[in-house]
Amino acid sequence: MHQQSSETLLFVGCATLDSIALVQDYPSADSRTVAADFATAGGGPAATAAVAAARAGAKAAFAGVVGVDEEGDRIISGLEAEGVDTSAVIRNPGVSTGASVIVVSRSTESRAIVTRPVPPVHFPAGSRFHELVRRAAWVHVDQLGWNAVANLPGLRISVDAGNPIPSFSPEGVALYVPTIERLRAEYGDDLSPEALVQKAVDGGASAVVATAGSEGAWGLERGGIPFHVPATPAEIVSTLGAGDVYHGAILAAVAAGLPLREASAFASRTASASCAGLDGRSMIPRQAITPASTTNHTV
Repeated sequence: MHQQSSETLLFVGCATLDSIALVQDYPSADSRTVAADFATAGGGPAATAAVAAARAGAKAAFAGVVGVDEEGDRIISGLEAEGVDTSAVIRNPGVSTGASVIVVSRSTESRAIVTRPVPPVHFPAGSRFHELVRRAAWVHVDQLGWNAVANLPGLRISVDAGNPIPSFSPEGVALYVPTIERLRAEYGDDLSPEALVQKAVDGGASAVVATAGSEGAWGLERGGIPFHVPATPAEIVSTLGAGDVYHGAILAAVAAGLPLREASAFASRTASASCAGLDGRSMIPRQAITPASTTNHTV
């Protein structure tokens, strides 16, 4: 059995409070729609990834910016309830906490998101963030967290590149996890998934796992051979946050010492299980990371 390291995995970037409604079909203008279910839950790529890692047994911390408001209070209490260290969160009285209203359609298995932007992520000199980032075993960032760590030397960085990151380069990134769609936008639509992950490694990443939803994921380590891990079948209520769960799970598995292929399969299983919930977190499984928990899902 692979034991989780006691070293911290630091997740840097976006945290939101989401209000989510499940409907059969999207509402039309000036209509009244009865929801099949309704939930309010924490969201945001880096924050949800931190929860997924914590549920996989990792020692996780989150660093981001929230307002001095009820939404910020609920985000912090939700993370702390999961065992995530929030000591590096900045409470800024001059901003409103990021929040979203999300409508999930059963008939199309899709969602529509209306969001209040998340405050910029900035950590003053001498803040708790700088203490944590210096001693973290890994630092995981989303599109908002990247600029906070991009120029800091000596970090082992994991990047969620599902959303565009201006001026981003995979050079020096230890674990780069974009979508296949993002790689196609970067390198061209005419390349195969195997060629796309090779391009990302050639661009400087040590390891790449590119996700493609129901098509699974393609991975490659520097000097290795591209591999494919199929998606784990899921009973889908909502795919909200599934990509973020994948990022937290794969980093927890890699940090625990699993090979990249096994870590990718573990992340696939974890993200698929999370789709049984309306929000992005409630159905994330609490599970030990072992070779047996992943091998059956690799090819």
